[in-house]
Amino acid sequence: MPLEINVWRIDHGLTPVVFGPLDIEFRLEKILDENIDIASPNWLVIGRQVRTDHGLFIDLLAIDRDANLVVIELKRNKTYRDIVAQLLDYGSWVRELRDDKIAEIYDEYQKHWHKGRPSVSIDDAFRKKFKITIPDEINSTHELVVVAASLDPSTERIVRYLADEYGVRINAVFFRVFQDEKREYLSRAWFRDPAEVSAGLSEETTSGEWNGEYYASFGYDLETVRDGLKRGYLVAGGGLWYSQTLAMLEPNARIWANVPGAGYVGVGIVTQGMVPVDEFTVSNKSGKNVRIIDVSPAAAKLNRAKKNPETADYLVRVKWLKTFDPKDAIHEKGFFGNQNSVARPRSPKWDHTIKRLKMRFGIKET
Repeated sequence: MPLEINVWRIDHGLTPVVFGPLDIEFRLEKILDENIDIASPNWLVIGRQVRTDHGLFIDLLAIDRDANLVVIELKRNKTYRDIVAQLLDYGSWVRELRDDKIAEIYDEYQKHWHKGRPSVSIDDAFRKKFKITIPDEINSTHELVVVAASLDPSTERIVRYLADEYGVRINAVFFRVFQDEKREYLSRAWFRDPAEVSAGLSEETTSGEWNGEYYASFGYDLETVRDGLKRGYLVAGGGLWYSQTLAMLEPNARIWANVPGAGYVGVGIVTQGMVPVDEFTVSNKSGKNVRIIDVSPAAAKLNRAKKNPETADYLVRVKWLKTFDPKDAIHEKGFFGNQNSVARPRSPKWDHTIKRLKMRFGIKET
């Protein structure tokens, strides 16, 4: 069960804000289309009411930072079991979509639903949203998401069974409206932690032992990546979804840094846990410790915790053992990768990736 959310008004005593079964599920499609970040900052909407080859329509289709598709279906007046069955049907269709069809879906989406906006390519939209180039491999996997006010116990069990027993990347996000006089407030709660079921990450929850090697995503512009490799840091931020997994990294952890769309650029040992960019220091030419934002143009552009701790960029200090410039990044077909800033994968793909990376990086175990 997700956390139960209740709201109280406290400016004039303690007054509960009423949760009402309003028409939110009929309004959410438009809300999510225009503001998908309220569900996940890791998604970019690329289709709405997408017609499948089976004659049905997907409410919303999105693409995530790893260029994997996300099917988003609103419950509306469907039964709980019907919507799960429908999602699985959509997933069987989505998995076959190739680059050209995905680009066509995005073009149609812009023409039909956003006529007033300048039309752009999916490559440009992806780059603008995530600040990285879209990877060469698109739709290597996909995620299924139910949008509803709640699920019944039977459907909860089905969703967990599909995810745990068969590795289906399926989740539910619950939106509720609270009404205070003429004001309406929208709340959100996930059925399962998105970090556990996001496209590509479900491999992390499969049975198997973790090999002790941390995966790290260095999903920033090349100026920042090069600065991090030079000055000894890994950075994540722009929202708690991205920064919170950095807390997994403690001193002596070994990380393998991947630039999405390019490949692996570094292996290193963590020497200091996460701190806001405002507080991160480096040694200047005189050997004096100074704030990195005062000496690094790249770091100076990052989001400060002083302005907003939730959207701030956080840095982890790393002693890099071996690095490659992003233009020479190490990439092979079948390498592990996902959009989370840090992960402890437990999958054969990660074991294979580490074995190959050690060889390519020239890392010999003692």
